[in-house]
Amino acid sequence: MTDLQAFYGDLYTVDDPERAQFLGGWRRLGAANKAAHVAVLTRGLQPRRIVEIGCGDGALLLALSERGVGETLDGFELSAEAAALARRKEIPKAGRIEAYDGLHVAAEDDAYDLAILSHVVEHVPEPAPLLAEAARLARHVIVEVPLEGNRSAKRPAVREEAARIGHVHAFDRQAVRALLRGAGLEITAELSDPLSLAHHSYFAGDARSRATAAAKTFVRRTLFRASPARAERLFTVHYACLAARAG
Repeated sequence: MTDLQAFYGDLYTVDDPERAQFLGGWRRLGAANKAAHVAVLTRGLQPRRIVEIGCGDGALLLALSERGVGETLDGFELSAEAAALARRKEIPKAGRIEAYDGLHVAAEDDAYDLAILSHVVEHVPEPAPLLAEAARLARHVIVEVPLEGNRSAKRPAVREEAARIGHVHAFDRQAVRALLRGAGLEITAELSDPLSLAHHSYFAGDARSRATAAAKTFVRRTLFRASPARAERLFTVHYACLAARAG
């Protein structure tokens, strides 16, 4: 776990201020999308006490606060450097934002109404214990992952980039469902998202790259509308689900 703490500490520590601002913008863009997914999945649930496990620099906690989701937002993060960045955001509604050991959150059973693991389990060598910990903390759990068990994501360059940012699993929808069942969780709602032009074009540095991103977005969203299941077999979409403790 020490190696993982060092790895993610390095990811969140960027000496170049301009580069740090650029990456912060990427995280904010992703967080806005993730917060929208949480809002849709919890419609009617209205959780008051929310914990995000693997909160990174607090971008999702801030986006949830801005959306009015929850009354108290706590965050726990493996990287002490990222947790410090999250605390510096001075997030409205934030309670505890702390580094933790990656296994056990220092909170009582049922301390929360909702636990969120957003783009976390694909980074964890053994995700089952972390899912069980989330289910201990809250009756309801939201998990979001990129579904990378597809044709496009198997290309060597794509796998190399996924490994660079710490992805150790390439899930499909069935694998995520099986993990949740193993943790004693039953899915009650789910959604998938092929992502927007803003996501696909964020790293495009010139007109040609932006045109390629626009074409990619159009093709993917068109295929997704026609057949979401086929789209998931061809390229990566983001999948989010709400689950509840069985029984």
